[in-house]
This record gives sequence, structure tokens and C-alpha cells, in this order.
Amino acid sequence: MTVRTKNKLTARFVETVKKPGRHSDGGGLYLNVTKTGAKSWVFMWKRDGRRREMGLGSATGQGNVAVVSLSLAREKADRVRRTLAEGSDPFIERSKSNATPFGEVADGFLDAMESSWSNDKHRKQWRQTLTHYCLSIRSVPVDKINTEHVVSVLSPIWEDKHETASRLRGRIERVLDYAKSKGLRSGENPATWRGHLKNILPPRQKVTRGHHAAMDYKDLPLFMERLKHSKALSARSLEVLILTAGRTSEVLKAQWDEFDLNEGFWIVPAERMKGKRVHRVPLSKQALQILTPLYATRTGEFLFPGSNSYRPLSNMAMNNLLKRMKLSDVTVHGFRSGFRDWVGEETDFPRDLAEMSLAHVFGDETERAYRRGDALERRRVLMQAWADYCRLR
Repeated sequence: MTVRTKNKLTARFVETVKKPGRHSDGGGLYLNVTKTGAKSWVFMWKRDGRRREMGLGSATGQGNVAVVSLSLAREKADRVRRTLAEGSDPFIERSKSNATPFGEVADGFLDAMESSWSNDKHRKQWRQTLTHYCLSIRSVPVDKINTEHVVSVLSPIWEDKHETASRLRGRIERVLDYAKSKGLRSGENPATWRGHLKNILPPRQKVTRGHHAAMDYKDLPLFMERLKHSKALSARSLEVLILTAGRTSEVLKAQWDEFDLNEGFWIVPAERMKGKRVHRVPLSKQALQILTPLYATRTGEFLFPGSNSYRPLSNMAMNNLLKRMKLSDVTVHGFRSGFRDWVGEETDFPRDLAEMSLAHVFGDETERAYRRGDALERRRVLMQAWADYCRLR
């Protein structure tokens, strides 16, 4: 028995070939090119001595006809092969249901949205996650996708790759919403987090980023309620650190001339930033409620002076506070992780906005050069939402 090679064609070949005829991808799948240049996909097989063929869609697209990519054509061919292996007739099976597969809808969604995404890396991440992680459901009719399907995709990576899994869940939710708007499915979205998957997928009890143990963001409102009753200056500095998603050195060495309390922002100089770039921090109403009385009673240039007003609090001041509160297994730096997890799991704010709020350097050099602004006002909305979640005041 001779095993025929599959996946012979390339996307580049499909795009550029002009020679009329049928070009084999192997395993019964062909790209058919007419004399006029039109291209379509055909699957051919032989049963009971009779050769049969089934069209799998256009490879070029005309009018309202969607383009069937090489990868999608292969998925369709795989479905026909499975049908044949089961002894069924592909034409009869197709006539039973004209439902569009999830993979085809996902590709259509990406084609519709990609032009609005200026970040090339962002586009590639969307396509990669909806292809690689969703292989098991791409051939499932989109109107049949249920909670079991979604959980089967997310569960294998929920603990080890939680941030990726969280983004993937949101992307599946978007695709299914898109399908509903196109009339391809109805009912509730099985990828919805609040009130649905949140009650099915296990929460992470302890989040660790590098060597920094972090308090689960769900515990923050109660913690902040405890924190506000402390009269220690270290408690005020920790409140500000959490509300601004700042680093210890940025907060403890902060000086009053860096703040504009009227306009509500703080400019951290480059020499005190890890990335050596000036960072503007929008101040929430809650942060201003802490800073305003401190400004009125200031005794020197530092927001949080030590025993000597000419020097800031010790770097260990906030850690020691946590120990006194019987939280020795939580680190100050870990509160930044809590903020990042809250953005990703509880909000629809873009990932890039969260990374900018954390003063992370992300994207390649070209992308950073293109992105000249720091989205201060958009980040102000995000940080206010974060402060409202923390419910400090």
C-alpha cells in the first residue's frame, strides 16, 4: 500500500499559481485553477468503483463569497476523510447540517477585525491562540459549541499558562458573540466568565510571579479595609503603591515636586524608573484623598519621610507592615501582579493599557517608536476603576 503525501502546497503557491489545472495537496485535496484564473478547492475520492468529488469553497473569493484559506481547506478535507472512514456519504452528512464550523467563523472574525489592530504582534497572537489551542473545536459547528467544548480547551492550560488561558477565553467569547451577530448561533455565550465559567474553572489561590508571592486580587478589598485603619505612614505608602501599581522605590522616594494634585497626576523621573524612562501616573480620587492631607502636613520634600525628614522611609517599611499584619507570605511587589490579574480576568481593558500602567517595556523597537503617546487619560479611567474595585475610601 502506498501512503500519499499530504500538505504538499504552500499558502504562497495558492496565492500566486496561475497554471490552469488541479494541483494536489495530497490525500484527495486539490486546488482547481481555471483558465480565467479562478481558484477553488475540490476533494476527490473513489468508492465502489465510482470517482466522486466535492467542492470545498473558493480560494480567491468573489462578491460575497468568503475565501477558504489553505488551512481551512485542509480542515474541511479532514472532515470528509473522517466521514468516509466511518462509512458515511459526505454529501448526505453535509446536507444534514449547513452549520459553519467554529474555525471558519474564527477566521472570518479575524479577517474582519485585523485591519483595526495596528499592532502586528497582537494580530499574530490572536490568530495563533484561536488556531493552536482551539484545534479540537475548530471543526465543531459554531452553533453546537457549548460549555463542555470551551472548558476542554481551557482546562489543560488553566493553571500552568493562566494568563494565556484567560486571554484565550476572552477571544473565544468574542468569536461566539460575532457568530451570534451573524445569525450563526443563538442563546447564551458559553465562554462568558462572570456568572458562568467563573463558577466552573478553579481560581488560583496563590499567584507567584518570579520570586514575588502575590495576594489574590479578590482579597484586596478586605485587605485595604484593614489597611486604612492603620495610622502608620508605611500604611499610607502601601495604599499609594497599590492604587498606582507602582514599585517600592518609586513610591518611597517620591517627592512632592513630582506631583500635580490639581490635575491629578504624578511624574516619576527616568532615573528612578526600572526602564529608565519618565513615567506619568494618573491619580485616582482615592489616591488624591490620601495625598492631599499628607501634602497639607508635609515636613520636607519626601511624601513618606523616615525618622529624618531629609530621608525617605526604609525600603523594608512596607514589608515590615505586612509582617505585623500576619501576612509574611505576601510581598509588596506582588501587588502589581494582583493589579495585572484583575485587569485580565475581571475587565475588558486592553492588555497594552495594563502594561503601560505598570511601566513595562513591551513590543519591539519599531512598535515603541510608533507608539509615542502614553495614553494618560485612558489609563486614568483604568486606574480609577482599579481604585473603585479596591474600595479604599
